[in-house]
Amino acid sequence: MQTVIPGLHASAPQPLTFAPSTHVRAFLLQRRPGNLLVYCAETVAGDAPAIEELGGFSRHYLNHWHEAAFGGGGQIAEAFGTPLFCHENERQAVSQTTTVAGTFAARHVEGDDLEVIPIPGHTSGATAYLWDSGQHRCLFTGDSLYLREGEWVAAVLESSDRAAYIESLELIKELDFDMLVPWAATAGQPLHAATDKENTRRRIDAILGRLRRGDDH
Repeated sequence: MQTVIPGLHASAPQPLTFAPSTHVRAFLLQRRPGNLLVYCAETVAGDAPAIEELGGFSRHYLNHWHEAAFGGGGQIAEAFGTPLFCHENERQAVSQTTTVAGTFAARHVEGDDLEVIPIPGHTSGATAYLWDSGQHRCLFTGDSLYLREGEWVAAVLESSDRAAYIESLELIKELDFDMLVPWAATAGQPLHAATDKENTRRRIDAILGRLRRGDDH
């Protein structure tokens, strides 16, 4: 596992089969209430010894169902036997490849450091996670908002809901975070991005402008 900041560790990168220049990762969050794994990557099972040294994890959260399909969700479940959670809109799709222990539907807080925030659009159950590490406020956005050559971009698919996507980006723009931690980033490029309120608004406004013009990123 690669330490990103104290308490946040990234799995080895996994190239996407349909976009090999894009790498995805899962992230281990070390927390007093119990460690969490966010996202899926096929490399997680191989990182098992390092993950155990860091205290393992008691819950596994998905941003959206594509992670289970392309990121080895079943392999992670088999290796760790840890309960997996996703938005209720994603249960059926995720259940095709792995077992879902529980779902949620609304924005809520887990413990005193993690907020679960649905951000539909890329998929109907896409969900962000806002974690206060004690030093940073990290926002995990899956690939609803990801890094391509270091730039913040969206991923509007034929199956996406563009209007809902725009609403979710407007919501994200107002969140208080100083580190963006997406599921996907260009190979060889930074896997996270430091930010502040002004930078976040500028970057998301640029994406909103493109999406409103009909672009996909």
